[in-house]
Amino acid sequence: MSVIENLEWRAAIKSFDPTKKLSAEQLDQLLTAVRLSPSSAGLQHYKILVVENPEIREKLREAAHGQAQLTQSSHVIIFAAETNVDSDYVKKYIDLIAKTREIGREHLEAFEQAILNAVNNQTEDQKIIWAAKQAYIALGVLLTAAAEMHIDACPMEGFLAGKFDEILGLKELGLTTAVIAPIGFRSDEDVYSKLAKVRKPKEELFIHI
Repeated sequence: MSVIENLEWRAAIKSFDPTKKLSAEQLDQLLTAVRLSPSSAGLQHYKILVVENPEIREKLREAAHGQAQLTQSSHVIIFAAETNVDSDYVKKYIDLIAKTREIGREHLEAFEQAILNAVNNQTEDQKIIWAAKQAYIALGVLLTAAAEMHIDACPMEGFLAGKFDEILGLKELGLTTAVIAPIGFRSDEDVYSKLAKVRKPKEELFIHI
């Protein structure tokens, strides 16, 4: 199937089949795709939690207004924004570039300074919003890759981020929950996956200049 056909197939699943789980290979392939997501300056200033533990997921469901996807799905993917993006964070990233591309760090000084300027010119709140935006890009890659693999997902914002942070101990890790996506396989009883997809007509959505 083409990417368009797979995107037509996908839906925001509200009812997962709890008996169907992703294989280790499927999960690894999906996470590999997410790892390749683009981000501002390549910083990837977020972390991705893969939650399978049933006790933790019960607590997360309570903090997500009782939404069943949190416990029915195979896994819950949590995108958490970094809250401590500073000069040390940037230095580690530049070190990684130098190591990966096998180049002298001195060749990256201008790039490093440009990133530091971007970081230092933002408030702490602005930096968290910046990081959360990058996490949403990764979410988009997750949803597209999942559709290509015919794995179901449901992007969700309907949860108490502070409670999620508390349950998962994210504050101590310098993280805060941005967005989540339960993944798995749709139940035959899921109504939404059977409905026609509703999107704006092209002439209303796109502006060609």
